[in-house]
Amino acid sequence: MKYNAWTLALIGAGVVSIPAVSHAEEKGTNAVLSALSATTISGYVDTSAQWNPGTGNANLPYYTPNGVQGASKADGFNLDVVAITLNKPVGEGEWGAGYNATLLFGPDATGYNPSAGTIGSDFSLKDAYVDLRAPLGNGLDLKLGTFAEILGYEVYETGNNPNYTRSYGYEIEPLALTGLLAAYQFSPVISAQGGVANTWSTGINNRSDPPKAESYKAYIGGVTLTAPDSLGFLAGSTLAGGVINGFDAGASQATKTSFYVGGTMKTPLKCLSVGIAYDYVALANATTFDENGDTVLHNSGYQNASSLYLLWQATEKLTFNTRGEYFSQSQYLVGSGMPSQAFAVTETVQYDLWKNVISRLEFRWDHSASGQDAYGGTQSGSPSLKNAFLVAANLIYKF
Repeated sequence: MKYNAWTLALIGAGVVSIPAVSHAEEKGTNAVLSALSATTISGYVDTSAQWNPGTGNANLPYYTPNGVQGASKADGFNLDVVAITLNKPVGEGEWGAGYNATLLFGPDATGYNPSAGTIGSDFSLKDAYVDLRAPLGNGLDLKLGTFAEILGYEVYETGNNPNYTRSYGYEIEPLALTGLLAAYQFSPVISAQGGVANTWSTGINNRSDPPKAESYKAYIGGVTLTAPDSLGFLAGSTLAGGVINGFDAGASQATKTSFYVGGTMKTPLKCLSVGIAYDYVALANATTFDENGDTVLHNSGYQNASSLYLLWQATEKLTFNTRGEYFSQSQYLVGSGMPSQAFAVTETVQYDLWKNVISRLEFRWDHSASGQDAYGGTQSGSPSLKNAFLVAANLIYKF
């Protein structure tokens, strides 16, 4: 057995004995192994190939999971992201404790949840929090750290969504928040979440700009309803709604209130489910810049997105997922990269050919319905693009 120089000096001086050191090291090793034995490691590797027919790839819609325009992946093969999750469940008992930390590597990590004051990189953290349970009623679950926001039909993880690309609704929601989130299960039918975060905008340890930094926070609330077995074919259907209000520390510097309602409804056809999603963002005191670089203050504004999903499980391995969308926003927000009005249709065919692998083929059409206002087309020197097409293949290995 090897000892460090300090331990050898103590043994030589007779302060400690070799058996005592061995016992201490064995005890410490067992404690570490006991702690690690409850930790699980999981994750996935997400890859894709995209072809964007036509020209104007510099002005494609924002349909990536990190708020980056689609041009970054156009016409080529891509490593999207590698995710590794370390998780220790809360476990049983009245006072339970655990943790979760998801490490993201690759282009889709860029800009997802950057640390405050740092520039984007190919590494980020997702759902990194301490998980606690308090013996209040049915059990109150608490998360303290950074976590995915509670609104929306779609999530960051591509493999957990019906489609490869993201919806307009996903793009106008905050991606992640830093704060305290509480969850409570009233019954098998009703659950609720509520909490407080630093800001509305994505970013680990983000803060509101002075003079609001100390007092102004983001507030979160949401309710989910799950249909019981007594409702027949509707059993398992879900309906969720929520709101997030806070300061956007991003480019707009606005106070934003996000509203969401959506869910998935089962149908008499066991192979068919229907999903709906509606996102609305109200902006107050947003700032933009005019052609001379001067600041322009807008007292109000909005972003609005509606989506309809048709989810058809044709066979055990084959599924067809269709998404139709409508998006609109205030005219002064067009410079952000999305038009004032747009329609989109996405068709995704998924066939699980390999074990642990999600394999997809997707076609997407986006249409700007706002005249000359296209994807960045109002910016000086940028070409107008009324229609954007995408053909993509997506392979995800989960472990």
